[in-house]
Order: sequence, then structure tokens, then C-alpha cells
Amino acid sequence: MYHENPNLKYVEVKDVPHKNILGRVGRVSSPLPLLFNGSGIEVVVTGSDLWIELETDCDFHEPWVAYELNGFMMGRQMLLPGTHSMCLFRNMSPDVPKKIRFFREIQAMGEDDYTKILVKGFKLDGEFLEVPKFDMKIEFIGDSITSGEGTYGAFEDMDWLTMYMSVSRNYAYMTAKELNADYHMISEGGWGVYTGWDNDIRHNIPSIYEAVCGSVGPKINEELGTAEPYDFSWQPDVIVVNLGTNDSTSFVQPPFDVPGMGTFKQRLNEDGTHNREDDLKVEKAVIDFLTMLRKHNPKAHIVWCYGMLGYDLTPVLTEAVNEYRLTTKDNNVAFLNLPNTLEGEYGSHMHPGFPSHKKASILLADYIRSKVTVQ
Repeated sequence: MYHENPNLKYVEVKDVPHKNILGRVGRVSSPLPLLFNGSGIEVVVTGSDLWIELETDCDFHEPWVAYELNGFMMGRQMLLPGTHSMCLFRNMSPDVPKKIRFFREIQAMGEDDYTKILVKGFKLDGEFLEVPKFDMKIEFIGDSITSGEGTYGAFEDMDWLTMYMSVSRNYAYMTAKELNADYHMISEGGWGVYTGWDNDIRHNIPSIYEAVCGSVGPKINEELGTAEPYDFSWQPDVIVVNLGTNDSTSFVQPPFDVPGMGTFKQRLNEDGTHNREDDLKVEKAVIDFLTMLRKHNPKAHIVWCYGMLGYDLTPVLTEAVNEYRLTTKDNNVAFLNLPNTLEGEYGSHMHPGFPSHKKASILLADYIRSKVTVQ
């Protein structure tokens, strides 16, 4: 029969003396909301047992979480609505320090106004120690690729469910770990820099970038202030933008009717090439977003990445990056093609699988090393 450790003490998250908070946070920080994919908390503790206290909710899209012990993946699971006391380790050597990183696996779920993960505190029989410092800060901005969609599950799995999303097996997380980087992630599956995959122009990442977490609905916003302006006090050394895949897909999708706005369609010419006027809409969106990023992050090196699911939009994106550099004289911006996903490297949902993400992370980490001096 299980007997709870009588020496466990409860510490609210606001009272944890040493911690690394991963991901954007607004005015509400206790309980700590994990708003975006990769958002989490890292602590170093002594003691034999450690539990994390959580509050979660959802309607349809169940939240998934994961955790590492001393840098190694130890658990990943779905949580149903309610309060949870989740064991992160038991019966370990009490005097040996243990580093735990607990994080949200799934993107912000705008389709489910109830999906949330709140970290309330910890139960432990040891002490909190100093947490290790990071060497740099990286912000990752993207779509379903950066959300890690398809990195779990079999190739034939096509149900659009949160269990197929992950941070733990995506290129952004692997790059950050390789570089010992603090990170923020902002990504939404199906979204683009100008339009979503289905020509829904409301689904563009620049429209939500300046809010704490602008893609979620009114219930979460009322509770956590997600629609409030983000303060940008966290300044990255590098910003990795991986957008364009859905903008490219929109050219082969039917028109989309946006209530109150009209009908939108990125057009193809009769010969199958992109309509130039519609390419220029994407280029303008890229230039405008680079301008926005530079406004809020004056010293960051910005690299626009593309290519894990084809290279159709590479000429448009490179033209936009070059035009931005030419007109602004901002030479701290670059374009980088990531390796394409090959046969055998796909995961579920016809998305890049773990091998493809690993390949991309190696290239991206090497690139960032060449551009940023470690502190």
C-alpha cells in the first residue's frame, strides 16, 4: 500500500526562491500559466520526492505536458480537467541535487477556449537550490512545424488531436537545448505570415505577436490577461522565424469567406505559377513583420527559416528579406533554408517527424553559433 511521504511540504510557485520560467508571462504569474508550447518551469531540488501541483481545463483539446530529470526526458502525458498532484520523482537519494524541467507540450489552443495549464506549486522534502544560468536567449516563431505537430504518432495517423503535438521532439526545443538557451515559442498550426493555409487571412502570426498570447479566446483572456500588450522585457539574442509553409499552401486552396471582411484567395496563374500581386502581399507581410520584430527587439539577430516541407516560397521570402535589409540598412537579418523532409522522415499528419526535426536543429544550432557569441 502506498504511503505519502510525511515530510513533504507545499511551496506555492510564487514562493519558490530559485526557478527558471520558460515562455511568455503576463500580469498573472501565480499560479503560473503555461500559455505557449514549451512554456514551463525549471527547478533544482534536493530531497527524495518531488510533486508538482497543477490546475488544468479543456473542452475538447486536452493539454499535454512533459518533464525532464537531469536533462533527460522522463514523462509525457495528457491531463483531463481538474487539479492534479503529479509525481516527478520518488525515493531518490535525498542529498543529491536533481534538475527538473516541466513544460507544456502543445501550442496555444485558440480552437478551445478552456484549454489551460496552471502551475500552482510543488511538494517536496528537500530544498530549492540555485538554477543553472543559460548562455543565450532565443525566440522561435512559427506554425505547426514549430508546434511539433506530427512528431509523435504513426505515419498513417491523421486525427487532428493534441497528442500528436510536442515540444520535446521538435527542432526548436532541440536547438535551444543544444545551445543551453532560454527560449520563448510562439506558434500556431495552419497560420502564416500573411494568411493561413486555407486563405483565412485572420490566421497570421504578426497579428498576435504584440499580445501576451493573442491567439486564445475570451475566457482565457479574462482570467489570465492574454490579450494585453506584452512588455518585451525579455530580450532575445536570436529570433528564429519559421513561417511561409502555410502561405505557400494557400495558393492551391479554394477561396475563404471571412465574415464581415470578404472573400480571400491567393491565386495561381494559368501556367501554375504564383500570381505576382499575391506574392507581393506575402512579401509586404514579411517586411512589415521584420519591422515589428526589430521595433521590439533592437539587438536580436533575426533569421528567417523555411523549407522543411518544400521550397516553393523561397524566392518570395528571400526577396522580402533582401528588400527589408536594403531599405532599412539592417544587416542583422538573414534567410536560412532548412533541410527538406525526406521519405522515411515524416511523422503523423504528413508533417516532419523526429528525424527531420533533428536534422534541422543541427543545422540551425551551427548557424546560431556562427552568429552569436556565447555569454
